[in-house]
Amino acid sequence: MNMNKSLAMAGLLALVYGTAAAAAGAAPPSLNDVYATLASKRFVDLTHTFGPTTPHWKGFGEEQVKTLYTIKKDGFKVQQFTHVGQWGTHIDPPAHFHEGLRTVDTVPITEMLMPLVVLDVHDKVAKNPDYVVSLDDVKAWEAKHGRVPEHAFVAMRTDWSKRWPDDAAMQNRDKAGVAHYPGWSKDVLKLLYEDRKITASGHETTDTDPGIATTKDDYSLESYILGLNHYQIEMLANLDQVPEAGALAIVTWPKPDGGTGFPARVIAIVP
Repeated sequence: MNMNKSLAMAGLLALVYGTAAAAAGAAPPSLNDVYATLASKRFVDLTHTFGPTTPHWKGFGEEQVKTLYTIKKDGFKVQQFTHVGQWGTHIDPPAHFHEGLRTVDTVPITEMLMPLVVLDVHDKVAKNPDYVVSLDDVKAWEAKHGRVPEHAFVAMRTDWSKRWPDDAAMQNRDKAGVAHYPGWSKDVLKLLYEDRKITASGHETTDTDPGIATTKDDYSLESYILGLNHYQIEMLANLDQVPEAGALAIVTWPKPDGGTGFPARVIAIVP
């Protein structure tokens, strides 16, 4: 078993039986025991419902929904959905920006269950919509909760998702057309991915990079993450309903052959 999987199992044992029992070498629980424990916890949906008016990147068109069969006429109902892969709460796999790297269907399923880390900067964003998460924010989290665990899913809470589904409010453009919304920073991403060895990250906005950068078509931070052969999730919801530490994240999506993006379903299991 590799180090990431060992740490993930240790974390799950600690969740189920408590740190003391895990440290004492308690017998591993059965999967039925694990299920019974997890099923008793609170589940939070971190996914937006999407539709034809969903906020999206400026270069995309609208979703089209067509009813092909109806119950009244055919005895069953079938709808046809036409939209880009990067629609609603969605996964950006490495192949979205980089030729030859992983596509949606090749991301291992072992990367879909992770400890959830929430970097809460919503107070700072409320004062400054152009705020970018800083190393001080990570240091503050680690001072309270310990080192960011390997294999984690790190989400940046900005409460920007409360603007959903108003696309103009999400973009928050000024009179000159410059978008003003928060984003990640290279220093933080480098620390998380290269030093803390996290698996993936996510955010509530339409982009990894802050609005001032994307207005100039600068997507260098998204390119950085995907270039490391990691994936990210955009347009998360309900991060205000989960703790900064101690929860688990389930991140999943369909399996299109060679897919370079797809709507995702993200769930938090809260202790």
